Amino acid sequence: MRSILVTLALTAASPAFAQDRLTLMLDWFVNPDHGPIVIAQEKGYFAEAGLEVEVIAPADPADPPKMVAAGRADLAVSYQPQLHLQVAEGMPLVRVGTLIDAPLTCLLALRDGPVQDVADLQGRQVGFAVPGVQEALLAQMLRHNGLTLDDVELVNVGWSLSPSVMSGQVDAVIGAFRNFELNQMEIEGIAGRCFNPEDEGVPAYDELIYVANPERLDPEVVRRFLSATERAVQFIQAHSEESWAVFAGSSAELADELNWRAWADTVPMFAAHPGKLDEDRYIRFAEFLRDAGLINKEQPVGTLAVDLEAR
Repeated sequence: MRSILVTLALTAASPAFAQDRLTLMLDWFVNPDHGPIVIAQEKGYFAEAGLEVEVIAPADPADPPKMVAAGRADLAVSYQPQLHLQVAEGMPLVRVGTLIDAPLTCLLALRDGPVQDVADLQGRQVGFAVPGVQEALLAQMLRHNGLTLDDVELVNVGWSLSPSVMSGQVDAVIGAFRNFELNQMEIEGIAGRCFNPEDEGVPAYDELIYVANPERLDPEVVRRFLSATERAVQFIQAHSEESWAVFAGSSAELADELNWRAWADTVPMFAAHPGKLDEDRYIRFAEFLRDAGLINKEQPVGTLAVDLEAR
């Protein structure tokens, strides 16, 4: 369950030469979304790139970007939509790489329930966990189907996303991850249905990214980090069963059915070239957020992201 938070420091075997140290804050407790990071550590790819990487899961998921902005961590796993808002607020952050280059967020409902398409939400309750971006995604999805936020009742369910749908507390939730909550429901014997934002008028975006403080960024060190994770993605895609065994074997808490199912769904979404930047994707999403009233000025790509592969 997402409410379980753990701190994990993964350390590679000490090589015979000095390494550059790098602190990476995750966005949540370790899970299949972080597969390339875990594999790069367990397979020794970081060590072979001359890196000693400390991976830390946060006590509060809101902390990692703040820690990087304050210079208390080198990198953080974060979200492209949140990066736009944080940069607009003046936080010194920049995207330096991509972990998952497709949206994972979805609008989740019961498969056999009353919500068979987004238009069926009229007059119904929709749960959410985090205001702001999630409301903007929902608003666009509703607009795409001839509705507005005034046509639904919003309910803050915290991180109790799939349980609130399964219990009937709400008719749907926005902010569920299609690789986790759907599987969580299926394990409980209840089938779910995901409506994907990118199919309902929302521009595609990178779900998980690596962010750094541009004033403290060491491009050469981060390139080596990204190269190691790219190597890990290649291993995962070429050796699906072995990579799962390595991932699950890194911690007893990971070797369960939910993570096994989520692993299979997540593997195709890992960014094959984590350093590569799709500038148009950042332009389009900035325009979406501006139209939604969440940012009030143009955001040049250079203020949001750098392409270390091009340097």
